[in-house]
Amino acid sequence: MYPDLFSIGNYSLHTYGLFVAAGFLAGLLITVRIGKTEGFTSQQIMDMGFIIVLSAIIGSRLMYVLMNARYYISNPLDIMKVWQGGLVFSGGIIGVVLMMSWYIRRHRLPFWKTADLWAPAAAIGQGIGRIGCLMAGCCHGRVTDSLVGIIFTHPDSLAPLNIPIHPTQIYASISGFAIFAVLILMRPRRIFHGQIFLWYIILHSTSRLFIERFRGDDRGMLQSAGMSITQLVSILLLTVSVIALIMIKSRIKNKNGQDS
Repeated sequence: MYPDLFSIGNYSLHTYGLFVAAGFLAGLLITVRIGKTEGFTSQQIMDMGFIIVLSAIIGSRLMYVLMNARYYISNPLDIMKVWQGGLVFSGGIIGVVLMMSWYIRRHRLPFWKTADLWAPAAAIGQGIGRIGCLMAGCCHGRVTDSLVGIIFTHPDSLAPLNIPIHPTQIYASISGFAIFAVLILMRPRRIFHGQIFLWYIILHSTSRLFIERFRGDDRGMLQSAGMSITQLVSILLLTVSVIALIMIKSRIKNKNGQDS
């Protein structure tokens, strides 16, 4: 693939960073458009967009560093080299939820309505950003002899070279675009605030559990649990989201029953 698009002197335009930035920009533009129909101002969306970008990068990077702690203890300066790849999406979600919860409380915004606003942006951002992962070779799959296998040959690629491996970056990208489409189609049929966000977490976590089976990079395995850290986080997010969805639906059903 192409880890760098071009170089001018000591400066290189990293493909990974370009696609991650494009994903954030696409998500922001979509959110501005949706926000106008939801009563949010452009300034509120831009402020939240800045917080989301910052907390997503920090959260996803911290998760990746924790999963590869042995390497980064020996190479602490490499922690800052985000442009070389190494972001865990589940860590980004946790970071965003924590920071946005603080922002929403401070500015007295409706939590679930705000969460619904940004859910499609997260999905489209993932779909575009994972193309950058493919270009850089990070988040690569394990060796396979199936027809879907791809071979990396670029010497600067982060993936193992000259052997067929699962294109897990493509799997994740397709998943992101598919989830985005589902959420957009769901918006007009939304029954309650929070429904779109919870379904985003459910769909994303489910897809991650499936894709993790084909990952070949170091996943920070939890030997006692027999799963990777990402799988554990996905299971926790999935479980909490399903329970929250059931509880909210039950509350609405009981309320409607009392009103009738």
